[in-house]
Amino acid sequence: MYTSETTVRVRYGETDQMGYAYYGCYAMYYEVARVESLRQLGLTYKSLEAQGIIMPVLENRSKYISPAYYDQLLRIVCEIREKPGIRIRFHYEIFNEDNKLIHIGETLLVFVDKQTSRPCMPPEAMKKVLEPFFK
Repeated sequence: MYTSETTVRVRYGETDQMGYAYYGCYAMYYEVARVESLRQLGLTYKSLEAQGIIMPVLENRSKYISPAYYDQLLRIVCEIREKPGIRIRFHYEIFNEDNKLIHIGETLLVFVDKQTSRPCMPPEAMKKVLEPFFK
């Protein structure tokens, strides 16, 4: 299993009239965590796209436990629990500044060959960096 962490501060424009982080922002928080998770492995979306691989989202699930508020610094734990094949699943836990779990989420993405628009296996560079986490 591969685990990474990143932080995001709730911006004013991401809050609703109640002062809560708007529910739609969580998908964006997932993306930040996912991109930074890969970056911590030495991979970037830009480099994957340069290799002809895109990763569209197939599923997005969220469970709201407690609200996040404007200006809170959120800690997002991102995990890849299963070795990726044609698909890769990311799990997220979001904690507030008091280290209280406030949100759980998951996204399922598919590797797609940009030229053919067909599903494909992950690129060798990704397989190589993730291999030690799944022995």
